[in-house]
Amino acid sequence: MNIEAKVTPLRHAPRIYTRDEHNISRRNISPNALKVLYRLNGAGFRACLVGGGVRDLLLGREPKDFDIATDARPEQVRELFRNCRLIGRRFRLAHVRFGPEIIEVATFRAPHAEDEGQAHVNDEGRILRDNVYGGIEDDAWRRDFTVNALFYDIADFSVIDYVGGVEDLKQGLLRLIGDPETRYREDPVRMLRAVRFAVKLGFRIDPVSERALFEHGGLLEQIAPARLFDESLKLFHGGCALQSFEALRHYDLFARLFPSADAALAHLHGGFPATLIGHALDNTDQRIAEGKPVTPAFLLAALLWDPLEEQRQHLLASGVSEHEALEVAADTVISQQVARLAVPRRFTQMTREIWTLQERLIKRSPKRALRAFEHPRFRAAYDFLALRASAGEPFDDDVAWWTDFQDADEAAREALLGSAKSAGGGGNGSRRRRRRRKPA
Repeated sequence: MNIEAKVTPLRHAPRIYTRDEHNISRRNISPNALKVLYRLNGAGFRACLVGGGVRDLLLGREPKDFDIATDARPEQVRELFRNCRLIGRRFRLAHVRFGPEIIEVATFRAPHAEDEGQAHVNDEGRILRDNVYGGIEDDAWRRDFTVNALFYDIADFSVIDYVGGVEDLKQGLLRLIGDPETRYREDPVRMLRAVRFAVKLGFRIDPVSERALFEHGGLLEQIAPARLFDESLKLFHGGCALQSFEALRHYDLFARLFPSADAALAHLHGGFPATLIGHALDNTDQRIAEGKPVTPAFLLAALLWDPLEEQRQHLLASGVSEHEALEVAADTVISQQVARLAVPRRFTQMTREIWTLQERLIKRSPKRALRAFEHPRFRAAYDFLALRASAGEPFDDDVAWWTDFQDADEAAREALLGSAKSAGGGGNGSRRRRRRRKPA
């Protein structure tokens, strides 16, 4: 049977890959994770590395996290580690802290019994409760993708595979465990995870799991905006932002996260908004690859720039002043976006400042230029102006002026400020007269 067409088989005895049948070495596992594994095992509990850590080790990659699954209950884990803290309400987890590194330890979980008397899913099939302990086999079958359901057992250094995850790794295939429609309904965020893992790993999504992506995107509207924001950060700050964006649009999931940005892209058939967003995403990927810091505020400024401009131009046409038009447009666009993704205020405020500084960078006078240069968000605003220029807006001269200004000594800066005064400001639009407010 073609591997692309297969679905997860019924439960069966696991395939055990002994130490000489896989490439995982303890040299590549965090020493702190090994300490936790060995102590749990020494206390008589089963202790396994699980999930993405096992997957990445088998692929020869460096794992970002080392998560552990065990048959020890959270309280028993805490008794073994003084540096342990229990977290979570829906399901208790143990966090064992070693300085800045946290090793997460979870007790094996199982699905709820059908007849236990209290519903654990809502009418749409989404999981409401997920707090039943089980065995290692139960835990494997309740995970999302086969490649994330592999266990590395510290007792004998074997890899345990209940769901065919090792074969899927070899085939470069991302496949949901169980019926895709049911699993997406249980937790719609799995659709975003499917996109993220497929892009990150360079895997194909198997046809059955992929078909359901096109059909059930609307389920994401049931998810709390705060959780969608967290998942969006993982998509766009994982080093594959541009590919993730393209995949989200392909599956019509981008509209569920950024509806106003998607509407602008559809209305203008790509064009400048797509170029600006593409350059911003590519810039984000480059900075992450170089180990430089990134902020959601900059990407948000790019994603929402065209909706902002559309709102602003509409207000200007109705006679609103430039300053007020920008303020009202920013309020409107950000409020609409935060209703979908709960972006923290510290990021939306920075986005506003990036937008506000654009006019100051373009329409320069000596006083305005100095105030803009001294602003805490100057560098982000300058980078955004350069991004706009690279996407086709006529601001190359303005970017060059500010580049020279940053690199210049005091005398050269004075000369540049003089040129700004004589030129009457750069930019591609005339200054609108500020309307005098009526007295109260």
